[in-house]
Amino acid sequence: MITDSSCYVIAEIGINHNGALSQALEMIRAAKLAGCDAVKFQKRTIDVVYSAEELARPRDSVFGITNGDQKNGLEFGKDAFDQIDALCRELDIEWFASPWDEGSTDFLMAYDCPYLKVASAMVTDKAFLEHCARTGRPLLVSTGMSDLGLIRRVVKTINAVGGTIACLYHCTSTYPTTDSEINLRGIQTLAKEFPDLKIGFSGHEKGLMPTIAAVALGAASVERHVTLDRSDWGSDQAASIEMDELASLVSDIRRLETVLGDGNICVYEDEKPIADKLRRNTTV
Repeated sequence: MITDSSCYVIAEIGINHNGALSQALEMIRAAKLAGCDAVKFQKRTIDVVYSAEELARPRDSVFGITNGDQKNGLEFGKDAFDQIDALCRELDIEWFASPWDEGSTDFLMAYDCPYLKVASAMVTDKAFLEHCARTGRPLLVSTGMSDLGLIRRVVKTINAVGGTIACLYHCTSTYPTTDSEINLRGIQTLAKEFPDLKIGFSGHEKGLMPTIAAVALGAASVERHVTLDRSDWGSDQAASIEMDELASLVSDIRRLETVLGDGNICVYEDEKPIADKLRRNTTV
C-alpha cells in the first residue's frame, strides 16, 4: 500500500505481455525479484472501447490482419486474471489494473486488488470517473494530457461522489517522453495544489534518472512501463525499461530514501571518535 514511509514502486506490465499469459507471469516474477511493490495491467471491453470502424481497420500482427484481431489478441479474460491473481498472492506482490470502460471496472472488482488505476486517457470521461469512484476502491489517477484546471475538475468530480484518491500521478503522455517535457517540478505544483493528496510520478522517459529524481522531489509512488525485451513488438515497448534496469531503479530508490535521512542535524556515533581525534579544543 502507498504510505508516507517508502516510495511505492509499480511495474506497469500493461499490454507488454503481448497476449501471452506465460510472459505476463514471467514479468510478475521478475518484478517481484526486482523489489517492486506492485504490478499493473490494463483491461478493456474491446467492442465498447473501440468503434466497429476502428476494429475493422487493416493492421497486420501475429493475431491477424485487422486492428480488432490485435486488440482481442492482447486482451486477457477471467482465466488469465485468475492465474495472475493467484501468482501475485503466492509471491506477495500487489496487482491491479487500469480499466478503460465501466464493464472492465466491474470485472476488476471481483478481485481483492488494493486500487483501481485511472489512465490519463480516461480522466475527461465524467461518467467513467464517477463509476470508478462509486466502487469504493481507492483510485490512482494519472494526469497526462491535462492542465491544472482539468486536474482540479477531475479531483472535484471524484470527491463529489465520495471517491478516494490514493495517489495523483504527475505524467506526460508521450512515449518516450523527451527531457524537456518531463517537467518534474509538476510534482511540487500538484503537492501545493492538493496538500491532502499523495503525489506520484508515472514516467515514460528513457533512462532511470528522472524517476529517481521524482522520488527526491517527494513522489510517494512511481510507475514505469516494463518489458522483458525492449526490441519486442508492441506500441509500449520503446518507452519501457527492461528487468535489469527495473532492479537498478528500485535499488537506487531505496538507497535514495536512506541517504535523504530525516533532516535532523546531529552528531552521529561514528563521528564522535573522529571529533575527539581531530578537534584541538571545544571552546565554542
